[in-house]
Amino acid sequence: MMQVPAHTQSDGPLLKVDDLVVEYGLGNRTVHAVSGVSLEVARGETLGLVGESGCGKSTLGRAVLQLRRPKSGSVLFDGHDLTAMQGETLRKMRQRVQLIFQDPIASLNPRRRIGDIVAEPLIIAGVKDPEKRKQVVWEVLSAVGLDPELVVGRLPHEFSGGQCQRICIARALVLNPEFIVCDEPVSALDVSIRAQILNLLEEMKARFGLTLLFIAHDLAVVKAVSDRVAVMYLGRLCEVAPSEQLFAKPAHPYTALLLEAIPVPDPDVRPAESVATGEPPSPIAPPSGCRFRTRCPRADQRCSAEMPELREVVPGQLVACHHPLV
Repeated sequence: MMQVPAHTQSDGPLLKVDDLVVEYGLGNRTVHAVSGVSLEVARGETLGLVGESGCGKSTLGRAVLQLRRPKSGSVLFDGHDLTAMQGETLRKMRQRVQLIFQDPIASLNPRRRIGDIVAEPLIIAGVKDPEKRKQVVWEVLSAVGLDPELVVGRLPHEFSGGQCQRICIARALVLNPEFIVCDEPVSALDVSIRAQILNLLEEMKARFGLTLLFIAHDLAVVKAVSDRVAVMYLGRLCEVAPSEQLFAKPAHPYTALLLEAIPVPDPDVRPAESVATGEPPSPIAPPSGCRFRTRCPRADQRCSAEMPELREVVPGQLVACHHPLV
């Protein structure tokens, strides 16, 4: 299977996912959530991962962190295979990889004070000095734009959604990680607050030298923060390209469909009529061959008989399609 190359390769990719498969049991049936996904993320890069709800984006992000164990495949982080780790070894490695959840309010314990929530990763990591923990907590809260004196003694319900997401970002940063999975971190926020959080993530990335996997279904958001974009459909990657290149000239019909769905803030502009038909198939029984073929106007017999693999159609742009648009 072809490996998706990283954007920059100074000293090798920080993250390398190879042929990852994640499945869920549903009674006597199987949900094919992630099916043979391979990708790389370079150090300091932001890779955007986009697709419709239910395509497997969040499952892939959690499988990278081993919160959901894959059925097969490997996840190499800085050369170490996370899928082969367990117990104390995996726990220590997880200090270098963190997660920002989609729902900031639900991800905070409503009974614990903010200072204790942000300090908990330090306790788990074995930082026993209370003064040292306090110092680090205050530093990260200040870094995300919150006043520690006004925050540490309060409960989550006393904060807005945007403030709660800042707290979640502080919790993710408290162990000084190298890699963060951002699982739709702004989808639950108001539009005006989204811009603030996106700007904060960019600032934290530059300040702490972070590498990000940014998961979202909103392509406009992904375009604003990503160096490259990977498009996912029904558990498989269908296109990977530099952000500007993908938005200027998509190669996969599904990517083009997603771009058409981006609303234009002009009442005189009519939305483009979609060329795709029907609803997405069930991940319990995905179509043979190309999984997008049941909705694609370019599909033919080859699309149903042969699964397309990612291949480079123009420099830096890979697409899994027998009949690409470029």
